Amino acid sequence: MVLGSDVQQDFVAARRKIGVVPQELVFDPFFTVREALVFQSGYFGLAHNDAWIDELLDGLGLADKANTNMRQLSGGMKRRALVAQALVHKPPVIVLDEPTAGVDVELRQTLWRFVSGLNKAGHTVILTTHYLEEAEALCTRLAMLKNGRVVAMEQTSDLLKSSTSNVLHFKTNSEIPPSLRERARVTGRMVQLPVLRTQDIEDALAALRAHGAVVEDIEIRKADLEDIFLEIMHKNSPTNANSFCTTSANWLR
Repeated sequence: MVLGSDVQQDFVAARRKIGVVPQELVFDPFFTVREALVFQSGYFGLAHNDAWIDELLDGLGLADKANTNMRQLSGGMKRRALVAQALVHKPPVIVLDEPTAGVDVELRQTLWRFVSGLNKAGHTVILTTHYLEEAEALCTRLAMLKNGRVVAMEQTSDLLKSSTSNVLHFKTNSEIPPSLRERARVTGRMVQLPVLRTQDIEDALAALRAHGAVVEDIEIRKADLEDIFLEIMHKNSPTNANSFCTTSANWLR
């Protein structure tokens, strides 16, 4: 069901209520950007849709590309055009499948400003993303999936409160002890280690000293969404082997 419309029995009405931005760049190479939006409007029986098309072009930074052939656009501009196509019929539900994957910072900021405005106007936005900081910043409700199964689904604020651990964050050029490495998240020189108690911090620093590791920029902070994500995935895995995981999130009014 999509807002009361059965996707099989009443599929035309259901499809009118959804706008989808696919992960892959799929476009018609024979149209300009404006022509593609006009053509897309026709799929939904919309005529004289020029005012909304102009608003989409302006809001997504495509106004100066309106009469450019889709083939001549950069990857980022094609992504913007796909977003405009998904929104051309003003759907109440918008599905974004990793819309910022591989795009530049400017596009990411432009897209989120525009979509946030739609959300505030009453649209529901369902976002699939691997950027957990993006999900934490934008979404009010989160679902985490592992091997096609939902392993967590809560309000973002509740999910962040659910973790009782802190994180010991430091930099080092040295190898860290195996006892710490199996629990740590290591990115280059940066090491992040979950800790529950003050004693855990003291024990970790003592182990580093005993191992001869030199540490810098020691910091203790609350666990963020990435820490919680890894904790949940570890709990739901029979081994410590890596697996493909997707975080899906949606804004709900």
